[in-house]
Amino acid sequence: MGISLAGIDTYFRNNIHSNKIMSANCKPGLILVIDDDAEIRYSLNRVLSAHRYSVVTAASGEEGLRLAQAENPQVVFLDNRMEGVSGLETLQHLHSMLPQTKVILMTAYGATQTAIEAMKFGAFEYILKPFDIKKVTGLAEKAMRDFAEHSGFAEDVGHSAGQSDEIGEELVGSSPLMQEVFKSIGKVAATDVTVMITGESGTGKELVARSLWRNSLRNTKPYLSVNCAAIPENLIESELFGHEKGAFTGAERLHKGKFEQCDGGTLFLDEIGDMASATQTKILRTLQEGEIQRVGGTKTIKVDVRLLAATHRNLDQMVAEGSFREDLYYRLNVMGIALPPLRERPEDIPLIVDFLLHRLACSGKGKARRVSTEGMEILQKFSWPGNVRELENILQRSALNSRSQTILVGDLPPEIRGVVGTEAKSQTTPIPEIEADPAVGKLPGNAFSDALDVAYKEIRKERDHSLLRFLEREMIRRALEETGGNQVKTAALLGISRVTLRKRLKESGLV
Repeated sequence: MGISLAGIDTYFRNNIHSNKIMSANCKPGLILVIDDDAEIRYSLNRVLSAHRYSVVTAASGEEGLRLAQAENPQVVFLDNRMEGVSGLETLQHLHSMLPQTKVILMTAYGATQTAIEAMKFGAFEYILKPFDIKKVTGLAEKAMRDFAEHSGFAEDVGHSAGQSDEIGEELVGSSPLMQEVFKSIGKVAATDVTVMITGESGTGKELVARSLWRNSLRNTKPYLSVNCAAIPENLIESELFGHEKGAFTGAERLHKGKFEQCDGGTLFLDEIGDMASATQTKILRTLQEGEIQRVGGTKTIKVDVRLLAATHRNLDQMVAEGSFREDLYYRLNVMGIALPPLRERPEDIPLIVDFLLHRLACSGKGKARRVSTEGMEILQKFSWPGNVRELENILQRSALNSRSQTILVGDLPPEIRGVVGTEAKSQTTPIPEIEADPAVGKLPGNAFSDALDVAYKEIRKERDHSLLRFLEREMIRRALEETGGNQVKTAALLGISRVTLRKRLKESGLV
């Protein structure tokens, strides 16, 4: 149940009168609610007050900061999108002014950058609207408990100098699983701890590493990436640590390795589970001592590098088997970020598809800008063993097959349609047999008699239109005229649902 006036009233009828809300475990405390939506302020005030909290509210960031300074609340519920001072700006001021106060950022927009920055700037939690009442009260209790346990201690999460406007631009998703990933990035980005990024191939581990770098205090320094699985074992040490002239056959000059090139910056070691044991030992020494030694050299060189690592392998199992050093594992896994496979977040696929098609179009690799409704259903049902990387490949192939700006079911590769168990079919939803208004019988005749003469001209001008699509659009337009633009009556007249009508209106450009 999302927060709303009706939801609040129902909640109180079901709980207050049966004494379910008042709990002996609830501790008194002051909560500040900052939101420019009066309904949200009322709802949170009523719910939190019933849980024995004192609540004050503010309708803007400016008013909220004044109240925070005067009242010194333990917990703040803060809206992100407000007129004047934004939620993120208010959050930064609150964290500077009251570092012990726990701030819970609320937003209806699950943007990647917002989630990362919220945690980076010191938010206690980040939640999406509409939210469940029980989740709100649970968060309030958790924040109060955390405040009590850590009063007197405030963690300075810092702020990235030279912050890019492209933070997390390629990490796409609004699902709860991805929101947790974004929050983890925000929590650890501005620190110097090593991070282990795990996940199946194609889930975007390097994108997480880049986002960590962009949001770090080292984002004006170099970022380098090394794929440990792609470099032969006899060359990996030279690639990482460099070599002296004459160190081995072919070493005709001094070569600085990635650690030296990346001094002051961030080094990402991808597929570290494929690294040889001897190289693992040298990496461990570098982490412990902050220094390296070139291959063939005797001089130690100090380096200041933040290390990020990633693997699709099960390192716990490798440690147990003895194929990966346990001490190195714990050095690398100070903070872990696990990326979910695409099959576990199908709700993110439409967002990812939009992003990838836009990128393909901008790079001249296809003109398709969208996927049909039926095609999207197939993409969401597919298991995607290759994850986002495989999805991008399929979209590129389908965009090349497509003769319009919309990828149809028939444009998708047969293996995708076959696995899902769906054959290529017409992209129009058949109108069911119903007892409809007699005017329905007139529509096809009207459409043909009035529209057929111009249909072929339209098709010649714009190849995206088939005659069937043109006539469908004409029939919908005529139905709207018959009903005076009333969509409920139009849907009933055509014998389709209002949801289907809205889709057709959007696809045909009538809205």
